[in-house]
Amino acid sequence: MSNRIFLSSPTMHGDEQKFITEAFETNWIAPLGPNVDGFEREIAEYVGIKHAAALVSGTSALHLAVKLAGVKRGNVVFCSDLTFSATVNPVSYEGGVQVFIDSERDTWNMDPKALEKAFEKYPDCKCVIVVNLYGVPAKLDEIRSICDAHGATLIEDAAESLSATYKGKQTGTFGKYGIFSFNGNNVFQLVREAA
Repeated sequence: MSNRIFLSSPTMHGDEQKFITEAFETNWIAPLGPNVDGFEREIAEYVGIKHAAALVSGTSALHLAVKLAGVKRGNVVFCSDLTFSATVNPVSYEGGVQVFIDSERDTWNMDPKALEKAFEKYPDCKCVIVVNLYGVPAKLDEIRSICDAHGATLIEDAAESLSATYKGKQTGTFGKYGIFSFNGNNVFQLVREAA
């Protein structure tokens, strides 16, 4: 089928082939092994956090974060309105109710003013999922400050913003939980918890 155009076609050269061969030869195909441990350690060091855990998909990483944030059936969760469905699907998995927060013009991400208004309407909201869309950080200090003032857990979907910084700090490190992606079309995801 030569007429296919792949979004993310796999390639295996040099080091990649060496690591795959090593995985087979040392028989650590599943569930984990030293390369995954090393990857988690190196990514945590790179973004400046204590711990990271590799998962198989962004949805599973977000689902873990939503579970750890304590979202239960009927709980309202504020979510960025300009995002991919995987950002908000885990809220449904836990029976939560998504309330979408409008974007602002500067970054196309969650509008802190709209978030503040949402807390006026839903003061019991205990979780906010903010997305850093297309590598552009949201106004993370303002959003985190609003979440802190309302006692809400902040989950940062930084799947599209690894290496982006906001005021000198890596994205994915502003919330209690942060999600990073190594998109080979979302082949490998990671969740981390703030210290």
